[in-house]
Amino acid sequence: MLGVDCHSNHALNHTRSMNEENRRLKEKAWKKWGPYLADRQWGTVREDYSAKGDAWAYTTHDMARSKAFRWGEEGIGGISDDQQLLCFSVALWNKKDSQLKERYFGLSGPEGNHGEDVKECYYYLDNTPTHSYMKLLYKYPQTEFPYQWLVKENRERSRTQPEFDLVDTGIFAEDRYFDVFIEYAKAAPDDILIRITVHNRGPETAALQVLPTIWFRNTWAWGYDPYQPNLSAGKQGEIIVEHRDFKPFFLYAEGNPPFLFCDNESNRMRLHNITQKEPYFKDGINEYIVEQNQRAINPDQRGTKAAANYEVEVPAQESISFQLRLTTAKLEQPFAKFDTLFSTRKKEADKFYADLQKGIADEDKRLVQRQAFAGMLWTKQFYYFDVEQWLKGDPAFPPPPQERLKGRNSSWKHLNNADIISMPDKWEYPWYAAWDLAFHTPVLVRLDPEFAKQQIILLTREWYMHPSGALPAYEWSFSDVNPPIHAWAAWRVYRAEQRHFKVPGDRKFLEAVFHKLLLNFTWWVNRKDSKDNNLFEGGFLGLDNIGVFDRNTKLPSDVSLEQSDATSWVAMYSLNMMRIALELAKENEVYQDLATKFFEHFLYIANAMASHGEGEEGLWDEEDEFYYDELRQADENHRYKLKVRSLVGLIPLFAVEVLTDEIFQKQKAFTERLNWFLNNRPDLATLVSRWHQKSTGELHLLSLLRGHRLKRILARMLDETEFLSDYGIRALSKYHESHPYEMNFNGSQLNIRYVPAESDSGLFGGNSNWRGPIWMPVNYLIILSLRRFYHYYGDDFKVEHPVGSGQMLTLYEVAIELAKRLTRLFLRDKKGRRAIFGDNEKFQSDPHFKDYVLFYEYFHGDNGRGVGAAHQTGWTGLVALLLFNLEDEGWKVYH
Repeated sequence: MLGVDCHSNHALNHTRSMNEENRRLKEKAWKKWGPYLADRQWGTVREDYSAKGDAWAYTTHDMARSKAFRWGEEGIGGISDDQQLLCFSVALWNKKDSQLKERYFGLSGPEGNHGEDVKECYYYLDNTPTHSYMKLLYKYPQTEFPYQWLVKENRERSRTQPEFDLVDTGIFAEDRYFDVFIEYAKAAPDDILIRITVHNRGPETAALQVLPTIWFRNTWAWGYDPYQPNLSAGKQGEIIVEHRDFKPFFLYAEGNPPFLFCDNESNRMRLHNITQKEPYFKDGINEYIVEQNQRAINPDQRGTKAAANYEVEVPAQESISFQLRLTTAKLEQPFAKFDTLFSTRKKEADKFYADLQKGIADEDKRLVQRQAFAGMLWTKQFYYFDVEQWLKGDPAFPPPPQERLKGRNSSWKHLNNADIISMPDKWEYPWYAAWDLAFHTPVLVRLDPEFAKQQIILLTREWYMHPSGALPAYEWSFSDVNPPIHAWAAWRVYRAEQRHFKVPGDRKFLEAVFHKLLLNFTWWVNRKDSKDNNLFEGGFLGLDNIGVFDRNTKLPSDVSLEQSDATSWVAMYSLNMMRIALELAKENEVYQDLATKFFEHFLYIANAMASHGEGEEGLWDEEDEFYYDELRQADENHRYKLKVRSLVGLIPLFAVEVLTDEIFQKQKAFTERLNWFLNNRPDLATLVSRWHQKSTGELHLLSLLRGHRLKRILARMLDETEFLSDYGIRALSKYHESHPYEMNFNGSQLNIRYVPAESDSGLFGGNSNWRGPIWMPVNYLIILSLRRFYHYYGDDFKVEHPVGSGQMLTLYEVAIELAKRLTRLFLRDKKGRRAIFGDNEKFQSDPHFKDYVLFYEYFHGDNGRGVGAAHQTGWTGLVALLLFNLEDEGWKVYH
């Protein structure tokens, strides 16, 4: 795990409201158990041992019930310990399905008309930072689940057609489904109460089998350590859990249901038609229940996987509850105080959020924010991946194909991860992504500062960061390049902890991150500035298909793509690193030299962005008054601007910092060096907006944008016929809807046009689209940048918002208006409708749907409908901060 403890419980030892949940956060043991199962393990790179890296075909949903996973486990509403040795989740059977519902169903990347997509209805409703109370809802149809219909219909649809979802089958039309609420409450760190409440929403009594399931992750079958833990039936109607790495647990099930036992072993006969000597397999309980195969379960009632078998009939419009308890205590009456304990934890969760949300009066805003926080906490996952071991294969199995040794991730043999990490979406993206994770941390710090800091530290550890200094992008290609926002995230977390927890600041954390990011910054300079001219390349940079062609494409040897966004990200990185160095210099003047170094980097980049030389305009286009990417040939004489009005041209807004005069008064070495540099390089000094002019608040502004260019960019961004939507800023200007951009590239005619929702392009799998929709993280950065500019310019600097309205607003007022538009995605309007649900009447008006909020990956650029991954609370969870900001008078002051 981590080598830096980030000043253990740094914030919580100070003045945060000391409710019970905050007290528990001071004890690490309370987070030993949590929602650490993946929502999907099949179809991941980790489980793929194919020659050509066909992860979707190597392990499929159909195979998942029979295959023991190598690197992790999955389940519905599940939990595990923090090393995922012991797992628990809920399985269901409506007596009609072809298999137990043990995992969420969805389409693989090749099956979906817009890439991979979960085809289930489930919601993360509540969670606390220590997972002392958790609640999830799964909607399980009473009629046969339409597996094949969903696959067939989506496979036949084109990219221009909408996705075909579970609700589109009509399966919920007559309310013939069960609402299955799964709740957990911890009586102690190793004493977990479990309640499963099933509501029959339908008009008739319906049969159901509920199978709470416990199992061990298979650690014994790979040829390293043969030790096998054991589950067995006790004499008092409990399951005894024995593992050498922890003291015995007992799983009590109220009502004395029969227990079914098998082993978490692959059924190689079903998977590969290979005979084997083991008699019981992972799919044994499924075989016993669905296929009525009496020989599939162990009559001796022992194994490595087991389930309690509740078989019930639920009357129409009524509910039945099932109670279990997983504990290290041997109890005579395990359910004696069950309801009282559950009620206490629920009240403590309510108190935790009441304290956190005390500035928010509106009930709907509180509901949306609490579910956003719940999603952030539910999507924590144990992520295990040893790349060198994965490439070589395991001793107990034949060596994998040799091609893998030079294939995917073969240059990342040092990477060895086994940690609890915040995931983008535990079904669609059950693996960490570097820049997603950075966006998660400003939200997580409001809940659990130590966890937020650990997430940032993790990616810089030696067993994550490449020896070259590159950060791991994500498992599909750790070598891909994501925007370098980790210094920004570290600074946001550091300052948020200071402000909201009233602490001096965790300098140990900040210093640890800074030293590692020095390596990463050097990697960017050495690897992504190929012409040594301070204009950066970077590939797709997390923006997938935003370009007219795949920006990861290998260009001809004499051609390079100089990217406005890559260059702006590095300019932002320079300013973030400078700001951190200045903070550290308060106690160690050595950091003043480093602050100067990053200031100079910023100026060189600003110069390159502004011009290639005398009389040249750089990446700025004077005619269009916008920033564009540029194709450049090696002889420097041929340059071609890619005149696509996209976020690429807005990202220069992000490179902005405001410094107080106090810094220059106290940090003399930094000030002297800056003055020398600016006096001797007046050409660069003029690039820093009004450097020699302090604002009325004794402030200095560092930005890529002078006042004129800032206003010109905002004139496009705040134009409703271009970037400005009722729900935020679009990724591509709506101008390109009627004016597609076209170019000939390598003999191919390419074009890019505004597409407000699902992608019509196959680039990057087609399951995300940066050609028009609204994306929360970049909108959030735009809002913060406007706030920084306002801090310098004040009330006198105004722009028209929206363009053509005649309404002149300060930059702070514009930031607030954008925040309102973004929160409008989720909040009920005057008609009680939520934009995210579009024209889905079931979701909009049904009392059992309308207040369960989904936090989509991105949003329709015109009407705000949710698009992409439906459970990507990850970076979309930033809406929780916007809901705070709109109610926080102090937010107007720069922090």
